[in-house]
Amino acid sequence: MKDNLRTLVNEEYLSEPAHRVRWQKTIDFVGRSSSSQLLTAASLSGLDLGDRTPLTASLEQLFGCSFESTAIDLDVEPLAGSFSVITAFEVLEHLYNPLRLLLDVRRILEGGGARLFVSMPIAKPACLKSADHFHEMSRDEALSLFRRAGFRVERSGEFRIRHPLFYLTGFKPLLRAWYEKVQIYELSVSQEKR
Repeated sequence: MKDNLRTLVNEEYLSEPAHRVRWQKTIDFVGRSSSSQLLTAASLSGLDLGDRTPLTASLEQLFGCSFESTAIDLDVEPLAGSFSVITAFEVLEHLYNPLRLLLDVRRILEGGGARLFVSMPIAKPACLKSADHFHEMSRDEALSLFRRAGFRVERSGEFRIRHPLFYLTGFKPLLRAWYEKVQIYELSVSQEKR
C-alpha cells in the first residue's frame, strides 16, 4: 500500500533546486548556534531523523562527527540510543503524531548543551498545501507543540527556498511568495515541570 504522506528520497527529490537552497540555509542556521562549539568540543553523537540526504553529510562536516539516520517508522517505532544533537528537518509535517516523536526525542537527548534542531513549512492555505504533508503548522502551533513536548526554544528563524523569479511564473507561485516559508528552530530540553 502506497502512503502518499511519505516522501520518497530518490533522484528526483535530491535534484530539486529548492531542497539544495533549504539545505544550505539550514546549515547556515545550525552553524550560528551558540551551542555548536560546545557540542563539537564534547563527545558528540548525532541523529538525523529521516532518510540520509546531502544535508546529513553537511551536518557531519559541521559537527565533526558521524550522524546516524533513522530507518524506522517514526510514527510508531521507538528511537534507541542517546545523542547530543538530533535533527528533524522537514519530518514533523509527515507524521500522524509529531508529539509522540518529540517526547521520544526528549527521552534520548542527553547532555547539558544537547540540542534538537527542527524545520518545517509554515502552514499554507489548502490550495497550496503539499499533498505529502499530514500536518502543516503555524508558528504558534509549532511553539505549542514544542512546549507540550518539554522543549524550550533557544532560537528560531524562517526563510524562503525558491529563487525569486520562480514566484513570477504563475498565480500559484505568486501566492507561494506570500505564504511559502520554512520555519526553523533550535530547541533544548526545558527544565520546567509540565
